[in-house]
Amino acid sequence: MLPLHGKTALITGSSQGIGFALARGMAAAGASIVLNGRDTTKLSDAASKLTSDGATVNSLAFDATDHGVVKAAVDGFEQETGAIDILVNNAGMQFRTPLEDFPEDKFTQLLATNVSSVFNVGQAVARHMIGRGEGKIINIASMLSFQGGVRVPSYTASKSAVMGVTRAIANEWGQYGVNVNAIAPGYMATNNTQALRE
Repeated sequence: MLPLHGKTALITGSSQGIGFALARGMAAAGASIVLNGRDTTKLSDAASKLTSDGATVNSLAFDATDHGVVKAAVDGFEQETGAIDILVNNAGMQFRTPLEDFPEDKFTQLLATNVSSVFNVGQAVARHMIGRGEGKIINIASMLSFQGGVRVPSYTASKSAVMGVTRAIANEWGQYGVNVNAIAPGYMATNNTQALRE
């Protein structure tokens, strides 16, 4: 396992599911963890679990789809607590129904949650990383970034966009020492895949 001692990692959508598993793994590698989510109760529970395992944990409760709120939270953390060395853009949601019946509001909501969050948090954190000349950003894409899927048109569109924007910002921010990659998981046992698994 790569040592992450002395590094601070912000993982969006990390009160449960893949985000929490990533936070736990990075904490085990020595990183200080910054949990994120909208539900303060879930965040508190997740922080307690990691702390009981010996992790150093902070929590930032913000909606990753709100650009202004994200910027204020990230800037505040950087000023008051310290640098965010690693960002994992993991916040995401899923909704399954045939395309001909897919509600417009759900399509828009998924794009905002899965794509706009990557822009919002990525930009806010990268501005500090660029100033320091180093940083790591990992975007959570999906195997549906490369496949069409069934009954998940908005999710497929969003995760294709995540993969595309990852390539673009890797090209753009590499010159500043900011390393950007994506991970494209398959089906994991999380809340997002529960309906499919059932």
